[in-house]
Amino acid sequence: MRKNKFLLIFSILVYIFLFAPLIIIGITAFGGESYIAFPPKSFSVKWFANIFSSETFMNTLKTSMEISLIATIAALILGVPAAYALSRFNFKGKTILKNFFFSPVIVPGIVVGFSLFQFMIIKLKLPIYTSLLIGHTIIIIPYIIRVIGSSLEGFDYAIEEAAMSLGAGKVETFFKVVFPNITSGVIAAFMLAFINSFNNVPVSIFLTGPGISTLPISMMSYVEYNYDPTVSALSVLLMIMTIIVMFIVEKTLGLSYFLK
Repeated sequence: MRKNKFLLIFSILVYIFLFAPLIIIGITAFGGESYIAFPPKSFSVKWFANIFSSETFMNTLKTSMEISLIATIAALILGVPAAYALSRFNFKGKTILKNFFFSPVIVPGIVVGFSLFQFMIIKLKLPIYTSLLIGHTIIIIPYIIRVIGSSLEGFDYAIEEAAMSLGAGKVETFFKVVFPNITSGVIAAFMLAFINSFNNVPVSIFLTGPGISTLPISMMSYVEYNYDPTVSALSVLLMIMTIIVMFIVEKTLGLSYFLK
């Protein structure tokens, strides 16, 4: 009984630790003062209006959405075949190849960002938008491979071999037999990769430049020179967007669908 009470108290403390900052941000977003105050002395929604009147936030939001969406699709195109090959076949250097694909997660983000900055912008002199797109694709490929690879680990390849023995080609077999069985993993990988790309700071901060930036970088720059609750209001909107996406996924597929 005493052990159960300890676990209950510990669980409550963990939840408080996780959700208290979010609650504080949500409350400060509605403060009427020109500075972040908790608890706020007055109520106002003007900071939400301030977001939509800010050309910087709107432009960087559009850029972040574009970069994250295109990078995630590109990472899926590259990551699905890679995950399939790593799961399906045994070959020399497989471990080395796996470590190579997972290196953007293992290596600190600042190191990855600086390396990409030196190579793509300084040496290759690529445009900022292209560099951002390539950089985001690189850093989210490990999530694609890891999640889809986990789905493929539970797939019975005897079904694939049976389809091929009945005359189906390799490509046809993959799209008609293998892919439908890992759809949940693909959707989960897409969501995880998109969120990580959208929220990325260490790599983006090195690859942004004049006229092109992402929303998280703009938020950091804004906080550096302003202390009003605009960023709190923007954080609330981003949390609401995430909740809406998760709600749609739950109602259409069910979160348990991703745990199969």
